[in-house]
Amino acid sequence: MGLDLLIKNGTVVDGSGMPRYRADVGISGGRIVEIGRIRAPAGRTIDADGLIVAPGFIDGHTHMDAQIAWDALGSCSCWHGVTSVVMGNCGFGLAPCKADDREWFARCLTAVEDIPTEAMMAGIDWSWETFPEYLAAVERLPKAINYGMYIGHSALRMYVMGRRGLEERANEDDLRRMAQAVEGAVRAGAMGFSSSRATTHITPDGSPVASRIADWEEIDRLVGAMAALDAGIFQVGPDISGGEAQRVFLDRLRRVALDSGRPIMFGVLSTRQGVDPNAWDYQTRYLDETAAAGGRMFGQATTRSINAVFSLKSYLPFDGLPGWQALRGLPLAEQKARLSDPEVRRRLVAEETQMKPRDSVLQGGGAATTDPRQPDYNNLYPMLGVDWDDPSVAALAKQSGKHPVETIIDLCLEDDNRVFVQPIVNESPADVLGILKHPRTLATFSDSGAHVCQEMGSSLQTHLLSYWVRNKQQFTLEEAVRMLTFDNASAWELPDRGLLRTGYAADLVVFDEERIKPRLPTIEQDLPGGARRLVQKADGIAATIVNGAVAIENGHATGNFSGQVLKGRLAAS
Repeated sequence: MGLDLLIKNGTVVDGSGMPRYRADVGISGGRIVEIGRIRAPAGRTIDADGLIVAPGFIDGHTHMDAQIAWDALGSCSCWHGVTSVVMGNCGFGLAPCKADDREWFARCLTAVEDIPTEAMMAGIDWSWETFPEYLAAVERLPKAINYGMYIGHSALRMYVMGRRGLEERANEDDLRRMAQAVEGAVRAGAMGFSSSRATTHITPDGSPVASRIADWEEIDRLVGAMAALDAGIFQVGPDISGGEAQRVFLDRLRRVALDSGRPIMFGVLSTRQGVDPNAWDYQTRYLDETAAAGGRMFGQATTRSINAVFSLKSYLPFDGLPGWQALRGLPLAEQKARLSDPEVRRRLVAEETQMKPRDSVLQGGGAATTDPRQPDYNNLYPMLGVDWDDPSVAALAKQSGKHPVETIIDLCLEDDNRVFVQPIVNESPADVLGILKHPRTLATFSDSGAHVCQEMGSSLQTHLLSYWVRNKQQFTLEEAVRMLTFDNASAWELPDRGLLRTGYAADLVVFDEERIKPRLPTIEQDLPGGARRLVQKADGIAATIVNGAVAIENGHATGNFSGQVLKGRLAAS
C-alpha cells in the first residue's frame, strides 16, 4: 500500500538535538510511518534536496482564542513553521462567558491584548458559554494548525462572580464553583489553568484585571483542583514591576509549585524600566532552586526585545497631542500631503514638547500607546531590516541634523509601511541570549494573536534560526530546532509531537537553513470589519505539513485544514 506523502532527499534535523542526517520521510494516515531510503510509491512527493526536514515548531504562548474564529490559517504563526500553538495564556480567554458579558470580555481583551473589539464582535460566532463548549466549538472550526488551550482565570472569575470579580475576594461558594470549572475544563481537554499578576494587565477603565484581584489562596485552590487530577499546567503572567514585589511573587509562586506538584510556567524577562528591576538571572535562579526542591518550573523566553510598535498606518507616539489628533483623523493620502508641508511639520514638531516627560513607570501592555510619555529616541528604532541592528531615531536625527520628530516623519513618508519599535523589555540582546541559553527556559513567548497593532512576536521561530543561529552562531541548527520542538512538546506533555520519529504525528517543516528569515512586517486591514493588524511573513520555508497534509507551501496557503485540538494528558489518554 502506498504512502500519502513522501519527502525525499532531505536532511533530517529530528528535534532531539542529535546531528543531522540524510533521509526520506514517509507519511500515511497523518503519521510518520517510515524514515530512511524509501522506495514505496506515494500520492505526492516533495523533493527536499538541499533542504532541512524538521518537526513542526510549537509555540506555547499565544492569544489566538478570538482569531481562530475567523482565521482558519492561524496567521501569522503559520508562516513561520509553527504547526501547534497553545492559547488562553495569562488568564485571558473567551470561555467561560455568559451571553450578556460577551462585549465586556471582548473589550477586556482589547485593553490588555490589543485585539480590536469590533473585529471580535463581527468575527466570532459566539455559540458557547462554558469552557468545554468553547473547546468543542474550536474542534468544529477549520484549522490549518493545531491548537491547545488553557482555561483563563480572569474569564473564569468574571463568569462565576460577575462584576464582583473585579473588586472582591472570592467567597467559599465562588471558590467551589471555580474549582469545579477548572476540573471540568481539564477533564474536557484544557492544557491547564492560566492567570496573571502583571501590573500592566488592566481593564478598559484602567483597573486591574480580575485575576489580579484574587489572593494567593484562591490560586492555591484552583491549581489544587488540577493537582487532585494529577494533570494540567499552571501558566501565569508574572509581576515584573521589579524590586520587592517581584521577589514576593517569585517566592509565592515557588510555594504553589512545591505544594501542588504541577508544572508552572511564567515569562522570564529582562528590563531597564521600572524602579529597582530584578535582573533576569535572579528569575532563572528561582527556576533552578524550585527544581532542586522538587518542583517543576519553566521560564518562557522570547528571542528578541518585546516592543511597542508604531507606524503611520497604526499608532504614532504623538497621536494624543491635539495637532496630531486632527491630522491622524484624515485619510492616509491627505496625512502624507500635510506631513510634507514645512509649516505643518514645524507645528507638529513643536507640539512634542507638550508630552509627559519620561519616567520610571514600566510601559507595557497597552500603556505604551494609551498613556504615552515623551519618547526616548535613543530607544526608538525604525525597522529598516530584521537583524536587530538598526540605528536609533536619535542617531539618525543627529546624522541628518534634524529634530527626531522630523526624522520620524521623513521615514514615514519614505515608506508608509515603515514601523518603529520601542523596546519595552528584553532591550539587551546579551540578556536575551542569557535567558535563551538557560536550561529551564523555553523559546516560546511569541504572544501571537495579541497586540495586533502594537507588537509583532509571531516571527520568534524564524528570528531564532536566522539571527541567533545563522548570523550570530550562538546555537547550532540542531540545538535551535530542539528548542522549538522537543523542548516545548515535553514541557506541554505532548507525547507524539516535537520529534521526527515513526509513529509520531506528521507535523513537519521543510526549510532552507541559509534563507529562512522573517520578512519586514506590514500593516494590513484584514481583520473582520476592516480593522488593522501587523502582518509578518517569512522567507525560506518550502512547506509546512500538519497532520500529514501540506498546509503552507512556499508561503502560500494550500487550502488544507488538517489541524486538530491538542488536549491535555488527562483527556488525551
